[in-house]
Amino acid sequence: MTIEIMAGTTAHLPSGSPLDFVQNAKPVPTKTMNIVFLTHPEFLGHVSLPRFAGMLFDGMRERGHKVQYLSPKARFVNLTKSKVAKKWLGYIDQYLIFPGEVKRSLKNYPSDTLFVFTDNALGPWVPLLAHRPHVIHCHDFMAQQSALGMIVENPTRWSGRKYQKMIVDGYCKGRNFISGSENTRKVLQKFISCDTLRSELVYNGLHQSFEQFDPGISRAVVGKEFGLELSKGYLLHVGGNQWYKNRTGVIEMYDSWRSRTEMTLPLVLVGLPPTAEIMKTYSSSAYKTDIHFVTNAKDRIMNLTYSGASVFLFPSKAEGFGWPAAEAMASGCPVITTNEAPMTEVAGTAGFLIPKKPHQQSLTAAWAQEAGAMIEKVLTMSYAERQSVIDAGLANAKRFDTDKALDRIESIYLDIVRS
Repeated sequence: MTIEIMAGTTAHLPSGSPLDFVQNAKPVPTKTMNIVFLTHPEFLGHVSLPRFAGMLFDGMRERGHKVQYLSPKARFVNLTKSKVAKKWLGYIDQYLIFPGEVKRSLKNYPSDTLFVFTDNALGPWVPLLAHRPHVIHCHDFMAQQSALGMIVENPTRWSGRKYQKMIVDGYCKGRNFISGSENTRKVLQKFISCDTLRSELVYNGLHQSFEQFDPGISRAVVGKEFGLELSKGYLLHVGGNQWYKNRTGVIEMYDSWRSRTEMTLPLVLVGLPPTAEIMKTYSSSAYKTDIHFVTNAKDRIMNLTYSGASVFLFPSKAEGFGWPAAEAMASGCPVITTNEAPMTEVAGTAGFLIPKKPHQQSLTAAWAQEAGAMIEKVLTMSYAERQSVIDAGLANAKRFDTDKALDRIESIYLDIVRS
């Protein structure tokens, strides 16, 4: 079943002229920076990337720096209601109109202004500012790897390959990079080979505060919010419909586990409404009455949702970082994830690892059996064993402290401006 909690929203980015920097009244650091954060336009409807940009914006402002957002405005994209047409008209706003606006406004920015590209997918804009102090935050390179045929699960059409080449050609003009995982940094080195390249690693901080709550209380609150009976616990997945999130695999894991156990805990999948492919897997499940899709869940309920879960399933085929796994651990929930980087980086030694779901359909059943056995192992742990796992997860999640991440990022920003 699918449950609609609230209308979806996207983060709002404040706008302003090149001189409309926002400055906090707190004591300023030794060197106050002028920082411009370049972001994806709001009309693309991203969720996690605006949150990341907001974390940077708020963090640098609180540290006394002058900050501003800069992104394309919706002009041509508003001329139609067709999704296909919007996509192409959006490219006009992003890659024809916006570059001209940036070029014309550059003279208004102080010479020591730091231009921060909040995502490597903004590569086409990098040549505009490569001669100015700049840094590029890298989240993942899956789209570019797919365009090169390196990821068989995600074939790319001709137009997509051309588009990704434009992105790569753009960020290859950059010289300063910050990756959110060691895996991302290693992939970056495959795309860019330069002796003068600055490539830093800063693990992402959590976008909001997560802490452990009493599971019983959490289940009562979440069950009421979602309209479900969750008092005995539940299996949880949080993620979108992207191919690498492996939501069909989550259902296959659940089916395998249910076929071997007497327990009847439900499966809750929080994220976007399921695609036709996911619904096909759901419809064929013998346990579909216990599988629930929750869409547009409120941010305020997510901490409790993690805390109330019996186990968090995160069998991603790939990730840039994997925030949900860290969020679940920070909320006191055991995590089962894929034995592949960067999931292994995020889980550390605190997670339970399973193989990546194979691309060959003939091997899926065996993979699901192994994953189902891992679920049974986690759910049948003794109280002491479970507490040990939860404690390890809480300790591991402290590595992703937002303030520490922002302190390190600020230090890199300052060094780039000084140099």
